[in-house]
Amino acid sequence: MTNLLLNIDSGVIDWSRAQFALTAIYHWLFVPLTLGLAVIMGIMETCYYRTGKVFWKDLSRFWQKLFGINFAMGVATGIILEFEFGTNWSNYSWFVGDIFGAPLAIEGIVAFFMESTFVAVMYFGWNKVSRGFHLASTWLTGLGATISAWWILVANAWMQCPVGCEFNADTVRNEMVSFFDVALSPFAVMKFCHTVISAWIIGAVFVVAVSCWFLLKKREREMSLQSIKIGAIVGLVASLLAAITGDESAYQVAQKQPMKLAAMEALYDGGTDQGLTAVAWVNPFAQPDYLSEDEPPLRIAMPNMLSFLATRDFHGYVPGIKQLWEGYERPDGTREPSFDEKIEMGKKAVTALAAYRKAKAGGNEAEAQMQAKVIDDNFKYFGYGYIKDKSELVPFIPVNFWAFRIMVGLGCLFILFFAVVLFFIYKKDITRPRWLQWAAIALVPLAYIASESGWLVAEFGRQPWTIQDMLPVGASVSDVPSGSVALTFFIFLLLFTTMLAVEISIMFKQIKKGPEHTAQA
Repeated sequence: MTNLLLNIDSGVIDWSRAQFALTAIYHWLFVPLTLGLAVIMGIMETCYYRTGKVFWKDLSRFWQKLFGINFAMGVATGIILEFEFGTNWSNYSWFVGDIFGAPLAIEGIVAFFMESTFVAVMYFGWNKVSRGFHLASTWLTGLGATISAWWILVANAWMQCPVGCEFNADTVRNEMVSFFDVALSPFAVMKFCHTVISAWIIGAVFVVAVSCWFLLKKREREMSLQSIKIGAIVGLVASLLAAITGDESAYQVAQKQPMKLAAMEALYDGGTDQGLTAVAWVNPFAQPDYLSEDEPPLRIAMPNMLSFLATRDFHGYVPGIKQLWEGYERPDGTREPSFDEKIEMGKKAVTALAAYRKAKAGGNEAEAQMQAKVIDDNFKYFGYGYIKDKSELVPFIPVNFWAFRIMVGLGCLFILFFAVVLFFIYKKDITRPRWLQWAAIALVPLAYIASESGWLVAEFGRQPWTIQDMLPVGASVSDVPSGSVALTFFIFLLLFTTMLAVEISIMFKQIKKGPEHTAQA
């Protein structure tokens, strides 16, 4: 670890990041629809269980077919994503594998096997098991998918806010000391809630859009109306809950990742009574001169709202990039070190680690204990010891700023959309306003854009860190030829694009075919 950055080609870092981003983006095209459809098809089958009407059975089976097509694609890309930790990020896996590997192992052993077991009953158990057992299988399939998301998001949340671990200088690894601190950290709980709820929105938009397509084609009227009703209710509830969980997530980011918040807001010079930026001109293609500018041009802000969001106090103190760069005094009187000070402490920890291992190898226990104390005193900023340029510590502001506003803006649009749909369902005739039906179809790609934008903020905002303040990206990659990673990048690009095209083609054919109608007894 101590000489790692001297040996790693920068091309390996760039290509490894690109390949992981590619896989994650494609994987997340499949996962949210799986989670969203799981809830909606569960509600529909519950209606069948309660009423015994074959209409609800046919409706459930139609949406389950679309669920199954999407589910298979998500599994394929997810497996590749996990393998990349060993192939492209072996230093990361070595450094924190004891912690990061635990939730992924549980996800594979418990959740994945739970999904694969009950999904078989859900698809092949119609008329073979009781209605109650089949209903339970449908809900347990969705629960298994949600539990999978839980453990994966626990792992991701730990990277954003590492807890429940201690560094072992003898093995140069972080080791878990509290499984419950890792699994139930407030960061993990809120990340799970916000992410899964946002997936429900995608499922709801998809169901409403497909149903509106049937209405435009003057087909399956009753099926479409009932699907729109259930989808819009789920979507409106989820959109409102996403706003609540999003607010709490932003508060946690302000406490644990202040640089991410500063990048999201393009907050160059912070302080008290900070306003929440509604719009501003941040060049989307270039990093702004954040040290010389006080704020971006053409900024319109809501007074004091950023202070309230970040501190729950309208007059609260919110540090900007300048304060984080130079260091500042917190309201409680403690001082946040500057980047220079953090880098210096990080280098002390890295140097002490090398000295500790040398003393251990030579049997000099007194020297080893002295170096161990230096490591402990400075380990909070261990990752800063690998930073070569302070500017690396400021993430690319345009991506964070605009992705955050796209996510929030579209979230507000979904609340309005689902409210309008429900108004027409209960007060008007939704089959008549064709503009609303076309709007529903147009919102499908926007739902995915909103979801991917949220992940862009989460991941770009913590750069340059693989693990916040502990391990930078440059010290996480495998020492492999950059050409090998580049080659597999293009192979995956071709493979995933083909998979996506195949899935869309199969989905379109299945939608065009429509539900199969069971003959009435």
